[in-house]
Amino acid sequence: MEFSIIAELFEKMENTSKRIELTNILVELLKKTPKKIIPNVVYLLQGIIRPNFEGVELGVAEKLAIRAISKSSGLPIKKIEDDYRNCGNLGLTASNILKLKTQTTFTAEKITVERVYETLFKIANLEGKGSQDLKMKYISSLLNDATPLEAKFVLNILLGTLRLGIAENTVMDALAIGFTGKKEYRKQIEDAYNVSSDLGKVSEVIASEGLDGIKKFQISLFSPVRPMLADRIKSEKEATEKMPVEFAAEYKLDGERVQIHKQADKIILFSRSLENITKYYPDIVENIGNSLDVNEGIFEAEIVAINENTGEFLPFQELMHRRRKYKLKEAVLQYPITVNFFDVLYFDGKNCLNLKYSERRKILESSVKENNFAKLVPMAIVKNENEVEDFLENSINSGCEGLMLKILDAAYRAGIRGGNWLKLKREYRNELGDSLDLVVIGAYFGKGRRTGRYGTLLLATYNPEKDNFPSICKVGTGFTDESLDQLYQILSNKVILKKNPRIESEMEADVWFEPELVLEIVA
Repeated sequence: MEFSIIAELFEKMENTSKRIELTNILVELLKKTPKKIIPNVVYLLQGIIRPNFEGVELGVAEKLAIRAISKSSGLPIKKIEDDYRNCGNLGLTASNILKLKTQTTFTAEKITVERVYETLFKIANLEGKGSQDLKMKYISSLLNDATPLEAKFVLNILLGTLRLGIAENTVMDALAIGFTGKKEYRKQIEDAYNVSSDLGKVSEVIASEGLDGIKKFQISLFSPVRPMLADRIKSEKEATEKMPVEFAAEYKLDGERVQIHKQADKIILFSRSLENITKYYPDIVENIGNSLDVNEGIFEAEIVAINENTGEFLPFQELMHRRRKYKLKEAVLQYPITVNFFDVLYFDGKNCLNLKYSERRKILESSVKENNFAKLVPMAIVKNENEVEDFLENSINSGCEGLMLKILDAAYRAGIRGGNWLKLKREYRNELGDSLDLVVIGAYFGKGRRTGRYGTLLLATYNPEKDNFPSICKVGTGFTDESLDQLYQILSNKVILKKNPRIESEMEADVWFEPELVLEIVA
């Protein structure tokens, strides 16, 4: 399949802000794609080459890409850097430069999707001495044969700057329409995605086997399950109004949610966002097997930093010291942790997702051998406001955030946020104000002390019915200088040239971002 077909449709996607139109373009792309490469195309339109949980990163820096453009175009690096500064997107810069290329390469071959994907995969797996030069050689080879439009999207994929406005929901809509003819079958596709976290694999199966294949998807080791999420409530009274006569209350710890996959001595850890975080917790890999009476299983737990002398829970921020490339051994010693188990999703060959919470908790209690390193999250069965309030007080006195409230008869609904789980946090009860999870969609440059950083952020809420992000407020207070520096570094990698089509905002921002970063805001 010629890559030009993808590039032309990607260009159409970039130029529309209508979700229905995006879906229709995507359906057109899927119908034009040979079945054997559909998963590769689905990965590429997400700007990746493998599912995120596999951790396959292209690892191409802008400087390397600029060198490759220089080699392909014959222009000096300084000229390309100047054009890039004026343009703001290296893919578009390369496209403009190649349009002006005077010498036509008559021997140029048309590049295919297969060639682009295979080349990107090679680049991602290169490391060690000489790898940067080899990466540049591969990139230049593609650019030599690419049209200006193809070059634009090859580089945007390589650099992680592909901005098509395509969400997972849009891809699933397109898969349903393209391969079943009916959007109503999107639910079955989403169920398969929720237990596999791999849209490429889902697309491959729906294309080759149809809905019969989709129905066969099951939870499996070392493929993370998309986590179940909780609705927020404000009071003990609201808890008893929304829950059955009796229900489970668990301590809500201030840590990092982790999904632990175990098979014999092999341990893999996934974060709430499905990132493989195993390398940051070598102490879990080394010790957790001694605490689990199971050969193979998938568990959910909360990793919490502790004061080793007192056993006191420390704030979540302390865990972030583990997220480093260097001196990790020192960080492990300096920031000890406990692993606090609260659910089991798979146990010695048994899929536990459809079991009641009460049944999953019994399995958990029988399989976790508690010690100083591994513990069960404290849980109680409660029936009224007073019991909820007492258990909430105990939780807060233990250094926790609040409570998770769960229906005893409820199954685990992967990837779903709903009323089967509720969360009640300290600030709600004390009427410090509502806490909202809002998405950063834009920013305004700072002045004075905040010069060179973003001084104010534009935030949006997420509308699941429309799958869009309507703006809701600006936030410019409550930040320390350190947090502003961190936000600037994080958000600089999410800058987009124009507003994402899924963002609804009458306010204009100095900078627009891909709607990915979520902040918890207390009003």
